[in-house]
Amino acid sequence: MLFFLNLTLIFRNTAKFKGFSFTTMIFAAVSLAMYYPQYFVQVGDFKLAKLIIPLLQVIMFGMGSELSLKELAAVLKTPKTIAVGVICHYTIMPLIGFTIATVFNFPKEIAAGIILVGCCPSGLASNVMSYLARANLALSIAVTTVSTLLAPLFVPLLMRLLADRFVAVHFWDMAWDTTKVVLIPIFAGLLFHILVRGKVKWLDKIMPLISMLGIGLIIVVITAAGRDSLLKVGPLLVLAVLIHNILGYTMGYWSSRLLRFKEKDCRTISLEVGMQNAGLASGLALLMGGMATIGLASAIFGPLMNVTGSSLATWWHGKIPEEVPE
Repeated sequence: MLFFLNLTLIFRNTAKFKGFSFTTMIFAAVSLAMYYPQYFVQVGDFKLAKLIIPLLQVIMFGMGSELSLKELAAVLKTPKTIAVGVICHYTIMPLIGFTIATVFNFPKEIAAGIILVGCCPSGLASNVMSYLARANLALSIAVTTVSTLLAPLFVPLLMRLLADRFVAVHFWDMAWDTTKVVLIPIFAGLLFHILVRGKVKWLDKIMPLISMLGIGLIIVVITAAGRDSLLKVGPLLVLAVLIHNILGYTMGYWSSRLLRFKEKDCRTISLEVGMQNAGLASGLALLMGGMATIGLASAIFGPLMNVTGSSLATWWHGKIPEEVPE
């Protein structure tokens, strides 16, 4: 844990590696949770798992507060690339997740967790990585927004189609759970942006910090709860999640490349496809009653995708995008 904390401090003071500082901080917290899980399961009579859904709602509220009607209107200006990004996201990652869950022959609930991560929308981290990778940031935000708004429909539908053989999936229950965790907070955040944004400056500054701490706490609580299962299937699950993540980047990039999109757009779709909203997957795992099993894949996917995403973005940052001729 001290090693990762020291690494975090070093990275924060180094421009080239600053993007890795949050990830190493998460690794420090996860190390602590693995050694002392009892401190992250409950405090007194209060179970820390009860914080996961409210924290997710706050994170989604923060996402909504960063949007504006002007940005939403801009989404309509490039419908083809956005549609391709969203379609790739909701086909490539779920199918890869299903294939990996089947091939690796994990216990049923852990297998369902891998599929759940693949069925979730892209996360805010993909926007940061797109910026660092010299990709199309506007497209990244648009794909994240649209895929997130479609989550209450596609997440339960895909889970019903792909994961029902592993665990019971109740479509309408999951649709409502996704709606109250995603849509309602986002629209509340959008309303906040319209009515209050800029008027309460300290709140504008603190929202990103709350989101970072919230994601960290969610990962730590799930790691502590699933520690015993993680020790049994840990290395194999890490390998499965890594394959899932890297194949997402690869297939997202080459799918858009085959459609002769601009290099910047290819990079964007690659990151949008490969990077998932692992926090949402964790929250839905909790609501499905399998935080310590279904939630394990998302607890690993979150920190891991930040490492791979940061590495890919840093590599791309050093390469000026070359446009594909029309």
